[in-house]
Amino acid sequence: MQAPLDVTVLRSGIPDTMPGRSVNVCERGIAAMLAGELVPGESVGIEVRLPLLADSLRTRAMVRYQDKLRCGLEFVGLSAEQRAVIRDWAKEAKSEAEIVASPSAAAVASASVLSASAKKESAGGEGGNGTTSGGAPRRPKRKRRWIAFVVLLLLAVIAGGAFWWWRWNKEWEELESGLGNPDVASAEKPQAQVAAEVMEKLLLHRVEPAYPAEARKADLQGVIALDIIVGRDGSVVGMHALNGPDVLARAAMDALRWWKFEPYRVNGEPAVVETTVAVEFKK
Repeated sequence: MQAPLDVTVLRSGIPDTMPGRSVNVCERGIAAMLAGELVPGESVGIEVRLPLLADSLRTRAMVRYQDKLRCGLEFVGLSAEQRAVIRDWAKEAKSEAEIVASPSAAAVASASVLSASAKKESAGGEGGNGTTSGGAPRRPKRKRRWIAFVVLLLLAVIAGGAFWWWRWNKEWEELESGLGNPDVASAEKPQAQVAAEVMEKLLLHRVEPAYPAEARKADLQGVIALDIIVGRDGSVVGMHALNGPDVLARAAMDALRWWKFEPYRVNGEPAVVETTVAVEFKK
């Protein structure tokens, strides 16, 4: 089951909240895709907005698995009431999914009711005088219109839900494809070249690179210099390595994708800027 969620992790005393969506949920944990990077062993807070439930599910979890955008989180201290909520939600969600999977069934059933009602009235009428064979008045047309309205409303709800689900998944696919490519270039040209020491003071969120196993075996060490483009929102939107082995450069870029800066301002307005950063790899 897919549901929107927020994961909050405390780093250097600063809470960092990452949006995401669940891939599946059970009473012991959740598998999710996040627009950010976690580290196995970290303790995080989770808020999951499960469909069909009025309130969000809030709890703590331990990061057990991380691979690019995908992670596995084990619930910590989940109460018996919260476990029951997940069980009940799973049953309801399964039933709802079965209905949505075949929306035509509901429409066909409603149409059948409407058709049967119309046939009964047609068969009972005599000469179009508004009475049945026993002399009783016919059913008013208003009831037939009401049934037709219910059918149309049901179809509109199904179509609206399908469109929302398609759009939500499309937006996530675009996000995943963009984050998966470390060489994504900015749609706009940088407005200024900013010194490394100036941008370093604006750095809000830093992710340390993972030391590749193959580089460790080959005893590769050193400092990788990278030219990066920072967008108006402070995120890294483009980069390329200026030196070093490819294996270390890729590891550095994988980490830089998650860096976040306070927006650099030109004439008081957030601007797209270019700067240089250095990432060190040593044993």
